[in-house]
Amino acid sequence: MSATPLVDAHHHVWDLTVRDQEWITGPELAPLRRRFALSDLRPPAEHAGVDATVMVQTVTVAEETPEMLAQAASGPLVAGVVGWTDLTAPDVADSLARLRELPGGDRLVGIRHQVQSEPDPRWLTREDVLRGLSAVADAQLAYDLVVLPHQLPAATAAARRLPGLRFVLDHIGKPGIAAGALQPWASHLRDLAAEPNTCCKLSGLVTEADWHDWTVEDLRPYAETVLDAFGADRVMYGSDWPVCTLAADYAEVLDAARALTAGLGTDERNAVFGGTAVGVYRLRVR
Repeated sequence: MSATPLVDAHHHVWDLTVRDQEWITGPELAPLRRRFALSDLRPPAEHAGVDATVMVQTVTVAEETPEMLAQAASGPLVAGVVGWTDLTAPDVADSLARLRELPGGDRLVGIRHQVQSEPDPRWLTREDVLRGLSAVADAQLAYDLVVLPHQLPAATAAARRLPGLRFVLDHIGKPGIAAGALQPWASHLRDLAAEPNTCCKLSGLVTEADWHDWTVEDLRPYAETVLDAFGADRVMYGSDWPVCTLAADYAEVLDAARALTAGLGTDERNAVFGGTAVGVYRLRVR
């Protein structure tokens, strides 16, 4: 392993015979309607020289997180799991403690909820949600933000309310890359980045672009905005496999990220491709 590990800080797995992924609908998403397992990820990840990954939840179902933890415990590749628990439940702290007692529980590094699907744009600022997020902070876990651009102001407000919680913005906040839309996403993103307890995943760009006709130059204004706002030490790379396969294979996504960060110094690139994820998620790379 290199001195600075190469970390893929965002990927998923699912088995439709165990549980449906209800979000996979319509002909465009049809290629995702099959089983994607760790055994499918290992070959391209190993070929790319990836040392460790972070597996991220896909559905708001309590049973998924124990399953992911068990898979993580089955080998060295998955160093961290971002799971799900009901943040609005009164016993959220107990739920987090129980997860840590399960096989693989030592690899629980964060929690995520599909905020992008919540109709209330201020969901993250609800008092019951903030109480749950406070429990996540008390458990020394990170919180992954999967939000749309119009929900970024609420994410900023939550980060301000909870300075002790590490917030990780997934997929750079899902800007409209295919439409070439920078605003108001860029302004909202900079507001979030102004909170020191936030960081951002350089992930999900290819699927916000035109899946069939994207170029690195299409992605560049968005990546540059992220790097300028957060700084490389608060940016981490993620493949978003297998969702990324709608637009690019595993190697192509990594190559695009490397092209987008080619102008950075060595230490900055090391942060983006491993150091930030290790620090924020407190990964033990085996």
